[in-house]
Amino acid sequence: MTDLNRALVDIRNIRRQVAQTTEFRGYGPLTLSATAVLALLAGVVQSHWIPEPANCPVQYVALWLTTALLCAALIASQMLARAKRLHSGMADEMIQMAVEQFIPAGVAGAILPFVLLHVTHGVFWMLPGLWQIVFGLGVFASCRCLPRPMLLVGVWFLLTGLACVAIGDDRALTPGMMAGSYAIGMMLVAAIHYLSAKKASTHEEEL
Repeated sequence: MTDLNRALVDIRNIRRQVAQTTEFRGYGPLTLSATAVLALLAGVVQSHWIPEPANCPVQYVALWLTTALLCAALIASQMLARAKRLHSGMADEMIQMAVEQFIPAGVAGAILPFVLLHVTHGVFWMLPGLWQIVFGLGVFASCRCLPRPMLLVGVWFLLTGLACVAIGDDRALTPGMMAGSYAIGMMLVAAIHYLSAKKASTHEEEL
Protein backbone atom coordinates (compact mmCIF):
# COMPACT_ATOMS: atom_id res chain seq x y z
CA MET A 1 0.00 0.00 0.00
CA THR A 2 2.91 2.32 0.68
CA ASP A 3 4.15 2.07 -2.89
CA LEU A 4 0.62 2.51 -4.21
CA ASN A 5 0.05 5.59 -2.07
CA ARG A 6 3.37 7.02 -3.16
CA ALA A 7 2.47 6.41 -6.80
CA LEU A 8 -0.90 8.11 -6.36
CA VAL A 9 0.75 11.10 -4.72
CA ASP A 10 3.26 11.31 -7.58
CA ILE A 11 0.43 11.19 -10.12
CA ARG A 12 -1.45 13.97 -8.32
CA ASN A 13 1.69 16.09 -8.19
CA ILE A 14 2.33 15.55 -11.90
CA ARG A 15 -1.25 16.44 -12.78
CA ARG A 16 -1.01 19.59 -10.67
CA GLN A 17 2.25 20.60 -12.33
CA VAL A 18 0.69 20.10 -15.75
CA ALA A 19 -2.31 22.18 -14.67
CA GLN A 20 -0.03 24.99 -13.53
CA THR A 21 1.58 25.21 -16.96
CA THR A 22 -1.65 24.92 -18.95
CA GLU A 23 -3.80 27.90 -19.91
CA PHE A 24 -7.16 27.71 -18.17
CA ARG A 25 -9.97 27.95 -20.73
CA GLY A 26 -12.93 27.58 -18.40
CA TYR A 27 -14.05 31.20 -18.58
CA GLY A 28 -16.60 31.81 -21.35
CA PRO A 29 -16.48 35.18 -23.17
CA LEU A 30 -20.29 35.48 -23.35
CA THR A 31 -20.67 34.85 -19.63
CA LEU A 32 -17.95 37.37 -18.84
CA SER A 33 -19.71 39.91 -21.06
CA ALA A 34 -22.92 39.22 -19.15
CA THR A 35 -21.19 40.20 -15.89
CA ALA A 36 -20.29 43.54 -17.49
CA VAL A 37 -23.98 44.06 -18.25
CA LEU A 38 -24.87 43.17 -14.65
CA ALA A 39 -22.39 45.80 -13.43
CA LEU A 40 -24.04 48.42 -15.62
CA LEU A 41 -27.49 47.41 -14.36
CA ALA A 42 -26.25 47.70 -10.78
CA GLY A 43 -25.04 51.20 -11.63
CA VAL A 44 -28.52 52.09 -12.93
CA VAL A 45 -30.12 50.68 -9.77
CA GLN A 46 -27.76 52.71 -7.61
CA SER A 47 -28.42 55.94 -9.50
CA HIS A 48 -32.19 55.54 -9.03
CA TRP A 49 -32.50 54.04 -5.55
CA ILE A 50 -29.27 54.99 -3.77
CA PRO A 51 -28.58 58.54 -5.01
CA GLU A 52 -26.58 59.40 -1.89
CA PRO A 53 -24.59 56.24 -1.06
CA ALA A 54 -22.55 58.02 1.59
CA ASN A 55 -25.75 58.29 3.62
CA CYS A 56 -26.85 54.73 2.81
CA PRO A 57 -23.66 52.66 3.12
CA VAL A 58 -25.45 49.42 4.04
CA GLN A 59 -27.68 49.58 0.96
CA TYR A 60 -24.66 50.41 -1.21
CA VAL A 61 -22.73 47.41 0.11
CA ALA A 62 -25.77 45.15 -0.26
CA LEU A 63 -26.26 46.19 -3.89
CA TRP A 64 -22.68 45.63 -4.99
CA LEU A 65 -22.11 42.47 -2.96
CA THR A 66 -25.29 41.01 -4.43
CA THR A 67 -24.08 41.94 -7.90
CA ALA A 68 -20.70 40.34 -7.19
CA LEU A 69 -22.35 37.13 -5.95
CA LEU A 70 -24.57 36.94 -9.04
CA CYS A 71 -21.56 37.44 -11.30
CA ALA A 72 -19.53 34.84 -9.40
CA ALA A 73 -22.38 32.31 -9.56
CA LEU A 74 -22.82 32.92 -13.28
CA ILE A 75 -19.12 32.51 -13.99
CA ALA A 76 -18.78 29.45 -11.72
CA SER A 77 -21.73 27.61 -13.27
CA GLN A 78 -20.38 27.97 -16.77
CA MET A 79 -16.78 27.42 -15.69
CA LEU A 80 -17.60 23.96 -14.36
CA ALA A 81 -19.29 22.85 -17.56
CA ARG A 82 -16.80 24.52 -19.88
CA ALA A 83 -13.74 23.20 -18.04
CA LYS A 84 -15.15 19.65 -18.11
CA ARG A 85 -15.57 19.96 -21.87
CA LEU A 86 -12.28 21.66 -22.75
CA HIS A 87 -9.92 20.17 -20.16
CA SER A 88 -11.55 16.72 -19.86
CA GLY A 89 -9.46 14.62 -17.46
CA MET A 90 -7.57 17.67 -16.12
CA ALA A 91 -10.72 19.67 -15.40
CA ASP A 92 -10.73 19.18 -11.62
CA GLU A 93 -7.10 20.25 -11.23
CA MET A 94 -7.58 23.24 -13.54
CA ILE A 95 -10.70 24.43 -11.70
CA GLN A 96 -9.08 23.98 -8.29
CA MET A 97 -6.01 25.94 -9.38
CA ALA A 98 -8.09 28.78 -10.85
CA VAL A 99 -10.21 29.06 -7.71
CA GLU A 100 -7.29 28.86 -5.30
CA GLN A 101 -5.47 31.70 -7.03
CA PHE A 102 -8.39 34.11 -6.74
CA ILE A 103 -9.73 33.07 -3.32
CA PRO A 104 -7.51 35.45 -1.24
CA ALA A 105 -8.69 38.46 -3.24
CA GLY A 106 -12.30 37.27 -3.13
CA VAL A 107 -12.26 36.80 0.64
CA ALA A 108 -10.56 40.17 1.19
CA GLY A 109 -13.12 41.89 -1.04
CA ALA A 110 -16.01 40.28 0.85
CA ILE A 111 -14.69 41.24 4.29
CA LEU A 112 -13.53 44.75 3.39
CA PRO A 113 -16.95 46.52 3.37
CA PHE A 114 -17.87 45.14 6.79
CA VAL A 115 -14.63 46.51 8.18
CA LEU A 116 -15.27 49.96 6.68
CA LEU A 117 -18.87 49.95 7.94
CA HIS A 118 -17.58 49.65 11.51
CA VAL A 119 -14.93 52.36 11.38
CA THR A 120 -15.17 56.12 11.02
CA HIS A 121 -17.95 57.10 8.63
CA GLY A 122 -15.62 59.46 6.77
CA VAL A 123 -13.55 56.66 5.18
CA PHE A 124 -16.39 54.68 3.58
CA TRP A 125 -15.82 56.48 0.28
CA MET A 126 -12.61 54.47 -0.12
CA LEU A 127 -14.53 51.20 -0.64
CA PRO A 128 -14.92 51.30 -4.46
CA GLY A 129 -11.23 52.04 -4.95
CA LEU A 130 -10.11 49.37 -2.50
CA TRP A 131 -12.47 46.84 -4.09
CA GLN A 132 -10.97 47.50 -7.50
CA ILE A 133 -7.40 47.33 -6.21
CA VAL A 134 -8.11 43.99 -4.51
CA PHE A 135 -9.78 42.68 -7.68
CA GLY A 136 -6.78 43.77 -9.73
CA LEU A 137 -4.43 41.93 -7.38
CA GLY A 138 -6.63 38.84 -7.76
CA VAL A 139 -6.27 39.10 -11.53
CA PHE A 140 -2.49 39.39 -11.19
CA ALA A 141 -2.45 36.29 -8.96
CA SER A 142 -4.41 34.36 -11.60
CA CYS A 143 -2.36 35.47 -14.59
CA ARG A 144 -0.02 32.50 -14.63
CA CYS A 145 -2.85 30.25 -15.86
CA LEU A 146 -4.55 32.84 -18.07
CA PRO A 147 -3.65 34.44 -21.42
CA ARG A 148 -0.69 36.80 -21.05
CA PRO A 149 -2.68 39.94 -22.08
CA MET A 150 -4.73 39.45 -18.90
CA LEU A 151 -2.01 41.48 -17.19
CA LEU A 152 -3.64 44.50 -18.83
CA VAL A 153 -6.83 43.77 -16.91
CA GLY A 154 -4.93 43.71 -13.63
CA VAL A 155 -3.33 47.04 -14.54
CA TRP A 156 -6.75 48.47 -15.48
CA PHE A 157 -8.34 47.64 -12.13
CA LEU A 158 -5.27 48.76 -10.22
CA LEU A 159 -5.32 52.15 -11.98
CA THR A 160 -9.08 52.65 -11.65
CA GLY A 161 -8.89 51.72 -7.99
CA LEU A 162 -6.08 54.16 -7.36
CA ALA A 163 -8.02 56.82 -9.27
CA CYS A 164 -11.02 56.27 -6.99
CA VAL A 165 -8.83 56.63 -3.91
CA ALA A 166 -7.19 59.74 -5.37
CA ILE A 167 -10.59 61.46 -5.65
CA GLY A 168 -10.52 61.64 -1.88
CA ASP A 169 -14.19 62.12 -1.07
CA ASP A 170 -17.75 60.82 -1.59
CA ARG A 171 -17.55 61.35 -5.36
CA ALA A 172 -15.80 57.97 -5.45
CA LEU A 173 -19.16 56.40 -4.56
CA THR A 174 -20.94 57.61 -7.71
CA PRO A 175 -22.39 54.80 -9.91
CA GLY A 176 -19.92 55.24 -12.73
CA MET A 177 -16.90 54.62 -10.52
CA MET A 178 -17.98 51.03 -9.95
CA ALA A 179 -20.26 50.25 -12.87
CA GLY A 180 -18.06 51.86 -15.51
CA SER A 181 -14.79 50.44 -14.23
CA TYR A 182 -16.07 46.89 -13.86
CA ALA A 183 -18.05 46.91 -17.11
CA ILE A 184 -15.04 48.01 -19.14
CA GLY A 185 -12.73 45.68 -17.24
CA MET A 186 -14.93 42.62 -17.69
CA MET A 187 -15.49 43.39 -21.39
CA LEU A 188 -11.70 43.48 -21.73
CA VAL A 189 -11.50 40.10 -19.96
CA ALA A 190 -14.13 38.69 -22.31
CA ALA A 191 -12.32 40.01 -25.39
CA ILE A 192 -9.00 38.52 -24.27
CA HIS A 193 -10.56 35.10 -23.64
CA TYR A 194 -12.40 35.22 -26.97
CA LEU A 195 -9.24 36.03 -28.92
CA SER A 196 -7.27 33.41 -26.99
CA ALA A 197 -9.91 30.72 -27.67
CA LYS A 198 -10.02 31.68 -31.34
CA LYS A 199 -6.23 31.48 -31.59
CA ALA A 200 -6.21 28.07 -29.86
CA SER A 201 -8.94 26.78 -32.17
CA THR A 202 -7.03 27.92 -35.26
CA HIS A 203 -3.85 26.27 -33.96
CA GLU A 204 -5.68 22.98 -33.33
CA GLU A 205 -7.13 23.03 -36.85
CA GLU A 206 -3.66 23.54 -38.32
CA LEU A 207 -2.41 20.51 -36.39
